[in-house]
Amino acid sequence: MFKNIKKIVSLIFASLLFFSVSSTSFAIDKLHFIIGGGAGGGWDGTARGTGEALIKAGFLKSASFENMSGGGGGKALAYLINNKPENTILVQSTPLVLRSITRHKGYVTGDSVLSYKDVVPIAGVIGDYGAIAVAKDSPFKNFADVVAAYKADPKSVKMAGGSVRGSMDHLIGALAFQAAGANPNDVIYVPYDAGGKALAGLLSGETQILSTGLGEVMGARDVVRIIGITAPERVSDAPEVPTLKEQGFDVQFVNWRGFFGPPGMDKALKKEIAKMLGDVQKTPEWEAVRKRNAWVNIYNPDKKFIKFLKTQTKEMTALMKKLGVI
Repeated sequence: MFKNIKKIVSLIFASLLFFSVSSTSFAIDKLHFIIGGGAGGGWDGTARGTGEALIKAGFLKSASFENMSGGGGGKALAYLINNKPENTILVQSTPLVLRSITRHKGYVTGDSVLSYKDVVPIAGVIGDYGAIAVAKDSPFKNFADVVAAYKADPKSVKMAGGSVRGSMDHLIGALAFQAAGANPNDVIYVPYDAGGKALAGLLSGETQILSTGLGEVMGARDVVRIIGITAPERVSDAPEVPTLKEQGFDVQFVNWRGFFGPPGMDKALKKEIAKMLGDVQKTPEWEAVRKRNAWVNIYNPDKKFIKFLKTQTKEMTALMKKLGVI
């Protein structure tokens, strides 16, 4: 009799376990993330960090990631437009707007210029402040030291960035030097393929400073010193890092990052992904990823995202003209 009871209990347990597993509900089963730059960059970190949080929080069953460098993100954008892959989203940011404004060659196809209007804006997700960093053993202790060295000999200061001239990284550094009274177009800018290689360029001595996103150097603070960020005040996730503003250089800027789908994307799928990206920000799994990158939560879904992109296009056009880039 004891054996029969044991057998019944085992069957009940197995049934409960099966019911529990089979009834697990994911918002999306699988999602493929396309990243328009190399490993270690802001797009890479945002896509992989978002995928990590979505899976750990139970919204997404599985995720895959594909780095597709080229054309300052233009190659990945063109791939999404031309191939219209299913269950695939592209991570992008302010450079999507900047490069369409400047008619960057990676965004020009024939007589047309690729922009956010050629894909499906799903949602803006986070903001990342700009950062100026130096190697840990650099003689530059603050941005004023960099400015002094530049004014003494402009060729002695080379600035690394994880993308082409006219990109987000270039813009952050240009704004900082402009606030210091220098001509930003005279600053030597050395472009690399994504943040990882730009960091390597800094550490090897090829460049003296690195212009990047705060999230891209948060995990490298054992080898770099962040000497200024473009936040209005110090951020709680990195309280030891000074702002450029407090050093007398009034530069305030935050780079948004978000996700886009291919043309003709299923409206129900777009809505589901947008909701999922908003819901995950309420979870501890997302907070862990956000905190380690010092991101700012900026959730703009669907029409709000499109309105934001229209406004930023106007603002960036004025800024790029002011900097003399266009």
